[in-house]
Amino acid sequence: MADPRIIAIELDDDTFPTRAIAVDRERQIAIHDLLAGNHFEPRRPIEKGFHGPYRVKLRVEEGRLAIDIADAGDRLLETIKLGLTRFRRPIKDYFAICESYLRALGEQQQPAQIEPIDMARRAIHNQGAELLRNCLENKVAIDFETARRLFTLITALHIRG
Repeated sequence: MADPRIIAIELDDDTFPTRAIAVDRERQIAIHDLLAGNHFEPRRPIEKGFHGPYRVKLRVEEGRLAIDIADAGDRLLETIKLGLTRFRRPIKDYFAICESYLRALGEQQQPAQIEPIDMARRAIHNQGAELLRNCLENKVAIDFETARRLFTLITALHIRG
C-alpha cells in the first residue's frame, strides 16, 4: 500500500549550522509542521517499487540543494539536486519583508498597519513554494502546504544566526 509522505526530515549539520536559539526554533517548528502533514511522492520509478513513507535529508552539495530520499529503514533511494540560484531572489525578498514585519511588531504598530506587511510576506512565501513545486514537478509530487514548509527549510540555508 502506498504511503506518500515524509516521516522524518534531517538538515545536514554542515549545511544548516545553528548558532542562534531563535533560528533553531524556527527550523524546529518548520520540521514539526512538515511532519504533521505532507504529501511527498517521487515520480521516478524506484527500484523494487517502494511507495513510501520516506525519510528526507536536505543538504548542499557543490552549490546545489541535494534532497536525499530514503525508505523508512534509511536506505537511500535517490538524490535530487536543484540549483539554488533560482531561489535567491524570492528568499531575499522574503527576508526583506520579514524584517519589515518584525520592525512593525517591535514598534507596536496598529494591526491595520501590520496586516498588509503580513499579507505581502505570505504572498512572497507562497511564490517561493510555487517555484519549488515547479522545480520538483517531474521529480516529486508535493502538495502546496508541503512545498511551503520545504521552502521554509530552504530559506534556513540563508539565515546567518
